[in-house]
Amino acid sequence: MGNIIHLLPDSVADKIAAGEVIGRPAAAVKELLENAIDAGANNIHLVLKQAGKELIKVVDNGKGMSPMDARMCFSRHATSKISEAEDLFQLSTKGFRGEALASIAAVAQVELRTRPTDDELGTYIRIEGSEVIEQEPCQCVPGTHFSIKNLFYNVPARRRFLKSEQVEMRHIIEEFQRIVLAHPNIAFTLTHNEKEVYHLNQGNLKQRIIAIMGKKYLTELLVVEEDTTSLSIKGFVGKPEVARKTRGQQFFFVNDRFIKHHYLQHAVKSCYEGIMHDDLMPFFVLFLDIDPSRIDVNVHPSKQEIKFEDEQLVYKLLKSVVQRALGSHNVTPAIDFDQEAILDGGAWIANINKSNKEAYNPFTNGGSHQERVFKMFQNDFQSQKPVSDDWKQALQTEQLSNKENETVGTQSAITIASSGASNEHIDDDSKSMFSEHKHETNAIQIHYQYIIYQTASGLMLVDRKAALERILFERYKAQFEQAQPSAPQRQMFPQILRLPANESHILRNILSDIRMLGYLIEEKEANQFSIEGVPADMPINDHSQVIETLLEQYKLSSNEPEQDYRTQFFKTLARQNALKADKDLSLEEMHSLVDKLFGCDMSYISPSGQATYTRLTLNEIASLLKR
Repeated sequence: MGNIIHLLPDSVADKIAAGEVIGRPAAAVKELLENAIDAGANNIHLVLKQAGKELIKVVDNGKGMSPMDARMCFSRHATSKISEAEDLFQLSTKGFRGEALASIAAVAQVELRTRPTDDELGTYIRIEGSEVIEQEPCQCVPGTHFSIKNLFYNVPARRRFLKSEQVEMRHIIEEFQRIVLAHPNIAFTLTHNEKEVYHLNQGNLKQRIIAIMGKKYLTELLVVEEDTTSLSIKGFVGKPEVARKTRGQQFFFVNDRFIKHHYLQHAVKSCYEGIMHDDLMPFFVLFLDIDPSRIDVNVHPSKQEIKFEDEQLVYKLLKSVVQRALGSHNVTPAIDFDQEAILDGGAWIANINKSNKEAYNPFTNGGSHQERVFKMFQNDFQSQKPVSDDWKQALQTEQLSNKENETVGTQSAITIASSGASNEHIDDDSKSMFSEHKHETNAIQIHYQYIIYQTASGLMLVDRKAALERILFERYKAQFEQAQPSAPQRQMFPQILRLPANESHILRNILSDIRMLGYLIEEKEANQFSIEGVPADMPINDHSQVIETLLEQYKLSSNEPEQDYRTQFFKTLARQNALKADKDLSLEEMHSLVDKLFGCDMSYISPSGQATYTRLTLNEIASLLKR
């Protein structure tokens, strides 16, 4: 049998290795910026075209390189950072493997101009596919100037698998933010397609956070600081008001190196239990300084994973420090949540006599639908005459007494185009009641959220907000399918929306989708937008919050197909509008709402998974009243 194992040519091996280090333009940006920092630069410029696919240019004022170093830096495993294996446990630099520039040179057309401060002439090198095409002396300013053109030009399969310009740019901005937050003492600029995205001056950490995240963080940051013999922790955590649904605003740095560590993220998140919703992620920028010999950063090619010698010690100290920061600023639970849970579980009837009776909703308690309806009747009639056998008459009397002082609800909240589709899940009794007798049937609205209808076999309970959410969702979906945008209602006083640069970039890319929903948004200046018009039928007042929520939703679903992230948009907007519908409806409006609900394709359930209605038969009601 002949020999079948052979060495790969250098050109092939280089491309394979490059794919492990440089997977997308953001990885090349990260490596070049870190090299500039290691070179002692205090002013770094990043220039991009087509999200780095066409051009990545990094210009720094660092110490530069000699002609020999300029050529050697493109050789694999050539580095100035370490010289022996023991140095891996005493690292103080960003890079150390000597792989990045060799990997970039293997899959791109690279130009380098560099000059040490003490030299009169610099060095120019041009490389394509790891091959040095040209090297000569040149005139240039002190520092280093890298230009990477046509990334993956010689690996077409890899280039085809790059995402859209918007997605790749988002990854670049994420890497850029991590680096600039770690080094507030260095000035950075970022320009994309000849438009300046960031211009960051030298300053302190708080100034850098505000420059990146926006001025609203000025009053939302809490100082974290602790110094022990084994570990130093400093930085900022955010108040619950700036929490988001994504982890994009969580930054851990160990010895000024950005890391991802779920165990430590849990330590911080656990400090917010009881003061914000469980599905939200707190904001933080935290720096951990630790003896390099007690950590291992040589775990993953991205260098974003790390191992601690004593992970539990770091966890406990971090949690203690963050809890103290929250407590010292009175960011603590306002109520005893354990006690509240006990009340919700069994002492619901005690809430009936509270002064704020209208705010109490027995439907939020646990139990079956039958138990909830029973509690509702006790709540509404405890102070009146007992419910007689002729309970239908009692319901009508209650409705008529409320009718005199009835406030007309927001008609626009339910004046919604019906899809006209039939629904097989609607029972015949309900169909008959709403189609033939709806104008003769009284209805009762409970706590702005539930509507009770009498039917031939008992009663129907409709969740008003779940129903409205289903109706709005199908309307938004139909608008996109039919390419019929909602006409915006012009605002007399437009709301100003100030966003971080990365979110501004996202908003520009999805403006056409948001306009289809009925918003008219104009960019007035860099990262500042004006909401000039809003959908005419939305009861929401804070539309800037809606847009920020849509941006968060896009981050969560941006890697999904276009139709999928739009579906998430519809769900988010429908849910927010439904939750804001908190005014009394007239009888005609209640009938209209249910008519539109039964015209939806999936009338029995909201997009969030909530049942929109349920039925109780007379026998079920009778069984509830038996002792």
